[in-house]
Amino acid sequence: MNVKTILLVEDNASDVELTRRALAKSRVGNPLVVAEDGQVALDYLFGAGTYLDRDTREQPAVILLDLNLPLMDGLEVLRRIRADHRTRRLPVVILTSSKEQKDLTTGYDLGTNSYIVKPVDFAQFVEVIGQLGLYWLVLNESPV
Repeated sequence: MNVKTILLVEDNASDVELTRRALAKSRVGNPLVVAEDGQVALDYLFGAGTYLDRDTREQPAVILLDLNLPLMDGLEVLRRIRADHRTRRLPVVILTSSKEQKDLTTGYDLGTNSYIVKPVDFAQFVEVIGQLGLYWLVLNESPV
């Protein structure tokens, strides 16, 4: 994988913009692909729908996955990512506002690599995004 792309699966436009700003402020310059719902994320990963011509051999370095999504929730997206041999090893970080223990437990049961509750404070959010970028895009060695 030459380019370490980040796939952000997030339906809230404000949170997408907040994430873009936090990435920029943290000096994470990797390309960001935004999927506004779970089905679009799966289409991107598997080269379907509007992504039919995408080279699926080039997968994101990390997926930042919200849980509260229209059409298909984040846990179902995670379930499908882990069920397919092409994507089962992709690093998936659940980045959500949900503090529900059931979501946390189910996320780990389905194979998330990390579960992070979005900080409300922008400075804290920037710090979290910076640490995510450093770890998943620089330090982590991926088998993919």
